[in-house]
Amino acid sequence: MGVERTYAEINARIKEGKAVVVTAEEVIEKVREQGLAKTAAQVDVVTTGTFGPMCSSGAFLNFGHSNPRIRMQKVWLNNVPAYTGIAAVDAYMGVTEVPEDDPTNSNYPGEFRYGGGHVIEDLVSGKEVKLEALSYGTDCYPRKEIETTITLDQINEAILFNPRNAYQNYNCAVNLSDKTIHTYMGTLKPRLGNATYSTSGQLSPLMKDPNFATIGIGTRIFLGGGVGYVVWNGTQHFPGWLKDSEGNIVGSAGGTLSVMGDLKQMKAQWLRGTSFQGYGATLTVGLGIPIPILNEEILKFAALSDEELHAPVVDYSENYPNRVGGNLGLVSYAQLKSGKITVEGKEVATAPLSSYPKAREIAGLLKTWIQKGDFQLGEPVQLLPGPSAGLTAKPLDIR
Repeated sequence: MGVERTYAEINARIKEGKAVVVTAEEVIEKVREQGLAKTAAQVDVVTTGTFGPMCSSGAFLNFGHSNPRIRMQKVWLNNVPAYTGIAAVDAYMGVTEVPEDDPTNSNYPGEFRYGGGHVIEDLVSGKEVKLEALSYGTDCYPRKEIETTITLDQINEAILFNPRNAYQNYNCAVNLSDKTIHTYMGTLKPRLGNATYSTSGQLSPLMKDPNFATIGIGTRIFLGGGVGYVVWNGTQHFPGWLKDSEGNIVGSAGGTLSVMGDLKQMKAQWLRGTSFQGYGATLTVGLGIPIPILNEEILKFAALSDEELHAPVVDYSENYPNRVGGNLGLVSYAQLKSGKITVEGKEVATAPLSSYPKAREIAGLLKTWIQKGDFQLGEPVQLLPGPSAGLTAKPLDIR
């Protein structure tokens, strides 16, 4: 009979300082050396990590009331608009929002400078941020405008709430056209001049639990340098399998997470405002998930290596197609990380948009937190839909 553990048993071992915790890199070597069954009997938790651009992110901010009070109808932070259709002094700063007068809004292909992700980084860094607000005025909220500076410590609440993070597996992007294009996957040179990718492979959280056997509502995670939680599946959550031409499973597809945490606990080194030339702004987010080894089946997936995990190669020129299966084949993360792949018979240089060294650091930090007893596992109150749910995208039918 194989190993069977519960969250309560693992958390008890964490509390006692006896839990065996390894990173997703380390567990690969353990399984290679001593096999699945022996490793499963020894290891309690496998930690994962990723550090990459995550556009579907943002922060709910409650500024507190001024005297006299104002019902903020429009808000700008460092000239970047925030959404205010919530309550009197609440706003949501989306990381891809840009100043209304920024040249990127006119399809200017030059260097992008500042956006919502940079506002969040500035707040977490302890910097002063300019707050401007307008209102039409009411009897209970008579003030019509305000201009001041704020810091993260001065406002009531700041909640990082990201509707779609930790993409399970993403495209390897290339460009088959005859012109350079600027995309959310970076600048792509013409005629297969380069290839970019944005997943950490064998450290990537959702690749190491592709069935969502341990990840659900209430899962406690490393988020932005602090403690966060999975609160729902992410938008565009379509978990599934990548299969080669012979029908063999060679990787997972498109699961996502909705996550939240206290922005005041977080650190700027794990929340970095980021810009892409000719495309726009975003936020690079550090995120890590502990995977409890409840049984051998969970360990089998947690121990998959870069050689066994693949990404779809997709042409981003013109109106790039749906990503299901990839339209130019599949490549392993070992190939991507080697610095070159072959596409349509041509050798193509590769470059990551995410940082593997930072992903490794996150997995290591989470491992240390657990070993010290500072971080216990959060047992999900409800698991998220896995590949067996058969979820598929429903495109907007506009011609």
